[in-house]
Amino acid sequence: MGDGGGAVRGRRGEMTGLEDSGRRPAGRERAVGNDRYLAPDQWASLDDLFSTGESPVEIGANGRSTGVELEQPLDEEPGEPAPAPPSDEISAPFRPENIKIETQATTVDLLLSRLREQMIDLAPDFQRRAGIWTDVQQSRLVESLLLRIPISSFHMAQDEDDNWAVVDGIQRLTAIARFMAPDAVGMTPLTLRGLDYLRDFHGKGYADLTGRLKIRLRETQLVVHIIQQGTPEAVKYNVFSRINTGGLPLKPQEIRHAMVKGPARELLADLAEDAAFGEATGWSVSNERMADREMVLRFLAFRLAEPAEYTKRDFDQFLVDAMHGVNRLTPEQREALARDFRAAMRYATALFGDHAFRKWRGGKGRSPINKALFETVAVNLAHLTDQERDRLVASRDDVLRAFFALMADWDFDRSISVATGDPKKVRTRFEEMRKLFQGVVQ
Repeated sequence: MGDGGGAVRGRRGEMTGLEDSGRRPAGRERAVGNDRYLAPDQWASLDDLFSTGESPVEIGANGRSTGVELEQPLDEEPGEPAPAPPSDEISAPFRPENIKIETQATTVDLLLSRLREQMIDLAPDFQRRAGIWTDVQQSRLVESLLLRIPISSFHMAQDEDDNWAVVDGIQRLTAIARFMAPDAVGMTPLTLRGLDYLRDFHGKGYADLTGRLKIRLRETQLVVHIIQQGTPEAVKYNVFSRINTGGLPLKPQEIRHAMVKGPARELLADLAEDAAFGEATGWSVSNERMADREMVLRFLAFRLAEPAEYTKRDFDQFLVDAMHGVNRLTPEQREALARDFRAAMRYATALFGDHAFRKWRGGKGRSPINKALFETVAVNLAHLTDQERDRLVASRDDVLRAFFALMADWDFDRSISVATGDPKKVRTRFEEMRKLFQGVVQ
């Protein structure tokens, strides 16, 4: 969002302590956000947990683990360097002429009007992330407006009906709306607290302000950059990623969520909260920044597209395309995908137990969830029939022996650890896992 502080960074360590730190109940009743992670007064122990082991993990904006292994960028992989473009031409990653951005000076009042008319898409279930800002942070933004201190610009994506999806500024817009028009966002009204300068306003709400101050807030000028309809989606995603450099950058799945409306959003949310997914992952994947939904999407993407034929160079766009693909399915087809997903989760649990989707080499310690391993194991299990999957479970010892051998293979380890969107690595890991399962089944 560019609203606040925090970053993703990797640390090394065994995650057993974190992953066992809490369990959530099944389905929609599961804990949201940080409820199942360590309390702040326990953070001191994190250094110990991260100090040993082999797998770096993603760390959320709050300094806590997402439960997912951090993918390593491409480093020493051999390859030809990209040719330099002509000095007077910019052609990569897209032509500048394809970027259509309009900058508007608008007012708080007009943005709130759009919110009331549901012409601004804060994205369904955005409330989960709206909580990233505390009441004090929200109050201080309102204080800035009252003091006429300029705030950062907003970035919106325009659709064919002139609706705007907020790409950068959700936390700020939520804070303003919660104070001035809480009904527009379905939230409890914000009461000011923790102000730096206007301490006389402590405990006051919008209704307590004088008419002059209300007008000052409503007429506050804001700058909105609108990525217009017609901008190619690949370009749009790239632009979002590049402007997404503020204090609390959007995660890739949050960008996809903002860009692609439709039933795919609901399906990802449902499956991420499904008990089968929770059991298979040990309830250890954070849902705060949609890490869980990205994993579900990766499964759906490779269930819809044949991994052996994967040739895309842009893995992020591949996942965006997958969300569109899910939207185009019939409800019956989406339900069939959901059944495949749940079956894959159940059988992964039966085969690997607490170590499902983790780099397990036979020891007792648990590694974090590996996203590439997750999609590879799950999709290959989904390809099998129930009879074949039952045969795997009946021969579990054989499966594990083959799995441990595969985990010792350098090429396979690279394919699930470094630049995992590379087409060759995608094909390598899916083919190796397919051969492993087929070798036992047959």
